[in-house]
Amino acid sequence: MSGEHETAYERLKERLATIGDLRSTTSLLFWDQQTYMPTGGVAGRAEQMATLSRLSHEMLTGAETERLLDTAGELDPSSEEGALIRRARRDYERATKLPSSLVAEISRVTAVAEPAWVRAREESDWSLFASHLDKVLYLEREAAEHLGYDDHPYDALLDAYEPGARKARLEPMFEELKRGVVPLIRAVAERTAEHSRDGEDRAAPLHGEFGETEQEKFGRAVISAFGYDWERGRQDRSVHPFCISPGGADDVRITTRFDGGWLAPALFGTMHEAGHALYTQGVDSDYARTPLDGGTSMGVHESQSRLWENLVGRSRPFWSHYYPKLQEVFPEALKGVDSEVFYRAINVLEPSEIRVEADEVTYNLHILLRFELEVALIEGTLSVTDLPAAWNAGMEEYLGVTPKNDASGVLQDIHWADGLFGYFPTYTIGNVLSVQLFDEAVRAHAGIPEQIREGEFSVLLGWLRENVHRHGSRYYPDELIERATGRPLETAPYLSYLNNKFGELYDLG
Repeated sequence: MSGEHETAYERLKERLATIGDLRSTTSLLFWDQQTYMPTGGVAGRAEQMATLSRLSHEMLTGAETERLLDTAGELDPSSEEGALIRRARRDYERATKLPSSLVAEISRVTAVAEPAWVRAREESDWSLFASHLDKVLYLEREAAEHLGYDDHPYDALLDAYEPGARKARLEPMFEELKRGVVPLIRAVAERTAEHSRDGEDRAAPLHGEFGETEQEKFGRAVISAFGYDWERGRQDRSVHPFCISPGGADDVRITTRFDGGWLAPALFGTMHEAGHALYTQGVDSDYARTPLDGGTSMGVHESQSRLWENLVGRSRPFWSHYYPKLQEVFPEALKGVDSEVFYRAINVLEPSEIRVEADEVTYNLHILLRFELEVALIEGTLSVTDLPAAWNAGMEEYLGVTPKNDASGVLQDIHWADGLFGYFPTYTIGNVLSVQLFDEAVRAHAGIPEQIREGEFSVLLGWLRENVHRHGSRYYPDELIERATGRPLETAPYLSYLNNKFGELYDLG
C-alpha cells in the first residue's frame, strides 16, 4: 500500500470508528429503554435515537467517506485491510441510497412503536399496535425502493441481515425443510395419540414452583461454564430477551425473561442469548470500532445461539452432568423426576402457539409463516388490518393450532415493531447451520460429546472461536461457511439430526 493509500486507509478507519461510536451509543440507549428507562421517557428517547441515527448516517454518506474510500482503493479482499474496505464500501453504498431524513424517521417511529407493541401485547389488543405497524411498514417499503432490488423488494431488506441472501434462495430451503419435518411431525403425532389414553404430559416436569432468583443463579452458572465472560458482560431482564453489544467485544449484554411457574423460558433463553454473546466476545480485538467488528450475518449469529441452546443445552450428555445440579436447586419441584424423564420433557415435540417456546422440529414452520407474511406485507398483497386473520389461518395450516388471542398470536414477536423486516429467516438459516458447524467441530474433535457429558465446553468453544468467532465480519456468510465446513449451507445434516433425535425419543424405529 503506497503512502497516500495508507494515509487514506488510516483516516478512513478513524472516521468509521467515530461512526461506530455513534451507533454503539444508540445501542446503549436501546438497551436502557428495554431494561430500566421509565415509560414516560419514550418520546424523548425516540428523538435522541433519531438524532444519533441521522448523525451516523450523514457521516457515513458524507463526501469525505467517499473520498477516503476511493483514495484507499480496492485491496485484496482476503487481507484484513481489503476486507475492511469491502465491508465499509458495502455499508457506504447501502447508506447513500437512504436519505438521512428517512433513517431518522425509521428510528423515531420504531422507538415509539416498540412500547406500543408492549402495551398491545399486555392487553392482547391488536388495535393498540396496528397504526404503529402501518407507519413502520410504510417506511420499510420506502427504504426497499431506495435500496433497490433485482427481483423483489423483500431482497433489499433481507440483505441487511444476511448479505447475499435472496427470497428466491430461501424458498427452496423452506420447501426442503417442510418435506423433511412434516412427515416427522405426523409420525410423532400418531405415536403420541397411541399413548394419549394414559393422560401422559411429557412436559409436566417443567411446570411448578421455580424461584426466579434460583433460575437466574443456575443459568449464570451454566453460561459461565460455556465461557461467557462476566467482566465483559451482564444479564438483565426484559419483555423480549436479546443480546446487544454497545461496546463491541468488551461490552456484551444479555437479557432474560423469567416465569416462576415454568422453567423453560429463562433456562433456554439464557443459553440462547449467551450463544450470541460468545460469538461477539470472540471477535478479534483488532476489529474493534471497525466494520469487521461483530458477526458477519444474523444467520451465522443465530447458528451460535441455536447451537448452544439446542445441540448442547437440549442434549442428553449435557443433562447427564447438569441435571443433578438442577435437582439440588429445585429439590421439591423435581422430586421423583429422573434425568431421562426430564430430558424427554425438554424435548417434547408438540405444535404450539409461541415461536420461542417451540420444539426444534416445529420451530421452522413458525419462521416459514412469518417469512410468508412479511413478504406479503412488503409487496402490498396483505394489509396490516388483515394480518391477525392471516396469521391465525397460517398457524392452523402449518401447525394445526389456532392462537387463543392476539398476545399468543400476531403480537408475540417484537421484530416488526422494531422494523426488522427480513430478520426472521435468519433463525432458520441459523438452525440449519448450527448442525453443520457442530458436526464439523465433532469431526475435528471426536471427544466433544463426552466433554459435554463432563460439563466441559472449552474444546467446542475453541473450535468455534477459531473457525467462526474471531473472523467477525471479515468474510461474507457464504465464504465463512465454506471455510469452516468445506461446503455451502445444506439442509441434509439438520434434517438427519432431527429425524435421529426425535425418532429415538418417540421410538419411531
